[in-house]
Amino acid sequence: MTQLKDLYEELIRGFNSKPSDLNKCTVTLNKLKLGLIEAGLLLPKGDVILGDLVVAREVLEIGAIVSIRSRDIPSFDRYFAQLQTFYTDYSESLPPSKREYPIRGLNLIRLLTQNRIADFHTTLESLDADVIAKNPFISHPVNLERWLMEGSYSKVWNAREEAPAEEYKFFVDSLMGTIRNEIASCEEAAYESLPLKDAATLLFFPNQSGLLLFAKERGWQVDISAGTINFKTKGEEKMEIPKQRLISASLAYARELEQIV
Repeated sequence: MTQLKDLYEELIRGFNSKPSDLNKCTVTLNKLKLGLIEAGLLLPKGDVILGDLVVAREVLEIGAIVSIRSRDIPSFDRYFAQLQTFYTDYSESLPPSKREYPIRGLNLIRLLTQNRIADFHTTLESLDADVIAKNPFISHPVNLERWLMEGSYSKVWNAREEAPAEEYKFFVDSLMGTIRNEIASCEEAAYESLPLKDAATLLFFPNQSGLLLFAKERGWQVDISAGTINFKTKGEEKMEIPKQRLISASLAYARELEQIV
């Protein structure tokens, strides 16, 4: 246990440094998880020392936060799954954790970014009504989901600055990426072109450089001198293919008739 204690203290130092030393934390976490497995604390069963469980829970919580800061979503998923034992089976035995609801909220937003709405509501049903209504880490993703369903995308955009924790902004940015692509598809279908300024406003780009990069990814034609974006005429492109097929089919049918006659 002495080695585990030293690794734990090393993790805390790396995590609390400004900014957090993510590489050091990741290396230390991997060593700590092996130690927790050997000590029977990663998936605790039977009689265990509560103090050791508190430390194990904190290690996994820090791991979940480090994963988000490192943009490693699969790692976050694994840490969150491992934390469920501590948040459910030992919820009455262990003292409350200040990181529990921030991490639960991050998981809810993650489900939104993956469009797993059914899982979002199932997860939400496992929480108390008071927590959903009053805890800012839970009410934030709840509001995001409602605004998404309403199509109130400007509220989702503004929510980035109202995030209860810095890590939440990563998922809100991911949501905005999905929203931009949906709006872009509507613009392509509804307009032949748009002024750059209007396109930037509709797509929630605070500056033109972000819009130009997005336009390049979508294959749009940008006329800087005219200040417009021209969308691909996808409808016309799709009509050309059936015409050619119909012509070819008609010619083939005519040849067959000639052979019959």
